[in-house]
Amino acid sequence: MGPDPYDRNCPTRQLLDRIGDQWTVLIVGALRDGPLRFTELGRRVDGISQKVLTQTLRSLVRDGILTRTAYPTIPPKVEYELTGLGRNLSEPLDMLDRWARQHMASVQEARDAYDAEHTPASA
Repeated sequence: MGPDPYDRNCPTRQLLDRIGDQWTVLIVGALRDGPLRFTELGRRVDGISQKVLTQTLRSLVRDGILTRTAYPTIPPKVEYELTGLGRNLSEPLDMLDRWARQHMASVQEARDAYDAEHTPASA
């Protein structure tokens, strides 16, 4: 039997967790147009801490989704770029991005309706 992401011990589950992480989706999207430096990524992905950015970038490099290139300059310059695997991953993530943008109004309407129905009336 092949990989089964529904089995908690399967490595594909870990990969799905990684690519489904909110920061991975945003980092891969930010790098779609070309390489960026760490500080540029931090500015582009609003709300991510430096610690989480560092951890996520390290994991994505380890998984072969990004490359990290250090240039011998003063101060040191490091760029992150999508690999072929990362560019391939960016395609379905781009579809998710488009879906979210196209359907956000409908989702907000559903949320508002749900909240109105499930919020206790004030006394």
